[in-house]
Amino acid sequence: MHAFLAKFIVIFIASATLLASAPAHTQAYPTRPIKIVVPFAPGGGSDFIARFIAQRLGTALGQPVIVDNRPGAGVTVGIDAGLASPADGYTIIQLSQGPMVVVANPGFAPKTAKDIIAAAKARPGEVTFASAGQGSITHMGGEFFASMAGIKINHIPYKGSGPAMTDTIGGQTNLFFATTAGALPQIAGGKLKAIAVTTSTRRPALPDVPTVAKSGLPGYDVTIWHGLIGPKGMPKEAVARLSSEINKLLQLKDTAEQLQKDGVFPAGGTPEQFSAQIRKELSVWKKLMAEGNIKPE
Repeated sequence: MHAFLAKFIVIFIASATLLASAPAHTQAYPTRPIKIVVPFAPGGGSDFIARFIAQRLGTALGQPVIVDNRPGAGVTVGIDAGLASPADGYTIIQLSQGPMVVVANPGFAPKTAKDIIAAAKARPGEVTFASAGQGSITHMGGEFFASMAGIKINHIPYKGSGPAMTDTIGGQTNLFFATTAGALPQIAGGKLKAIAVTTSTRRPALPDVPTVAKSGLPGYDVTIWHGLIGPKGMPKEAVARLSSEINKLLQLKDTAEQLQKDGVFPAGGTPEQFSAQIRKELSVWKKLMAEGNIKPE
C-alpha cells in the first residue's frame, strides 16, 4: 500500500524525491551522510532541484548529502528504493511548486481554453493531446481538463516528455500539457504556442499567458511540485532539523533565482502542511482515475 501511494504521489503530482540514510541517533542528527533517492534520470528538473538542495543542505548540516538516481519502471524503482530505506531520519517538505503550460502546435486554430472546449464539442474525439505516458501528470492534467469541461479529447501517450513535445511541434498531436521548463524554449522559438498556464495565477516566466481558469474553464488548477519524502516513522528530531534547514534554504534569493530557471518557485512550509496537501490531491487524482478507468504504467 505504501508503494502504491508513493507511486501515485510521483506520477500525479509531477515529481518527488525520497530521503534516506544510515541509522545513527546516539548523537545529534545527522551523524552520517544522507542520501536523496531521485526516481528519475540525471539531467531533468527533479534531478536539478535535488542536486541544488543537496549541495546546500550538506553544508548546512555538516554532512554530505548524496543524490542517487534510480530511474525505471515508471519511477517505481526509485520509489521502492526510498521506501526500503530505514526510517531513521527523513522528513516530508515541499521544495517547489509551479504550473504546467498548455501548449499547441502553431497550426492548431484554438487560442484559448474556451476555444479548445468549443472545438472539442464541435468535433467530439478529434482534438488530441500528447502526454509523457499513461498516468503521468501531463496525462492527468489533460484528463482533468476534459472532465471539468465535459468534453472528449483523445489521449496519445508517449514514452517521455521529449517525444510528446516533438510530435506536438510536428503536428501529430494538437496539445500538450507540458512542464514549464520544457516548454519555454519551444515557445520562445515559435515552435509551440502557449495557450494557458494550469495554476490559478499567472506566472512570471510567462506573464502574458492567461490561466486556464480565466481563459475558459473556471476552477481549473493543477500545480506540479517537488518535495522530499521519507519512510513512515521518522524521528521527530530529524524531521525538525531537516525541515528547519530546508526552509532556511528556500528563503534565500539565490534559491528562488535557481528554481525559477526550471519554471518553478520555492514552496516550504511544515511537514504537516505538505502531508495535508498530498492527501487532498491524492483524493482528486484517484477519483479521476476511477472515473476514467485510468491505470498507471
